[in-house]
Amino acid sequence: MKLFPVLVMLTACAARPQDLSGKMFTFPLESNRAHVRLNASRLDFSSLTLCHRSFTDLKRDHVLFSLATPVHSNDFLIFWDGTNKEIEPHIKDRKAEFGGRDYKPNMWHSICTTWDSESGLVQIWFNGLPSIRKFVSTGTNIVGPVIIILGQEQDSHGGGFDIKQSFVGMMSDVHLWDHILSSCEIQNYVDELNFTPGNVLNWSALEFEILDKVLIENKLMTCH
Repeated sequence: MKLFPVLVMLTACAARPQDLSGKMFTFPLESNRAHVRLNASRLDFSSLTLCHRSFTDLKRDHVLFSLATPVHSNDFLIFWDGTNKEIEPHIKDRKAEFGGRDYKPNMWHSICTTWDSESGLVQIWFNGLPSIRKFVSTGTNIVGPVIIILGQEQDSHGGGFDIKQSFVGMMSDVHLWDHILSSCEIQNYVDELNFTPGNVLNWSALEFEILDKVLIENKLMTCH
């Protein structure tokens, strides 16, 4: 009798926060369904900082983080453009383009993104290296209700998924703050040193729901 591996789908009902320290979400296949929905109580953002780590071998376009509201499906989106080889933060459906990043496959990358509504400026920190600041959108806050999703890009509020924009790989250490982190705080995150966890999304106390084929596994570490 042949034994076939069974893919176990974990479903978290977000009844209480879970500590995912040392863990990662694994997105094992292309899909227009599989995703993780993150719960955040904050509904109004005048500024924010997002940090996360990801590991993939995708060469095509793919989403890294998707926050949508009923007004803007790309109210805060982090996207890799595989054709132009650039990271694209979208704020209120407007995007900035950051090229020249060594987004190598099959290794962990730390990406932090900051945006401030007063100045309208967005900046990324790729593996600890800052980009220039670029203007995207100013004057109005990101106002909820927000739906935050990992693994799929929202073309509508909570849906409109495209399999060719889905994320395949691993993701870990997702934190979101409702303010701009200093460069030293961002560097501490990148170096996995002591830092103040996100006050909107905290990987050590995360409320989430898994839908379809996504796993929680121990984070892959490189041995030295």
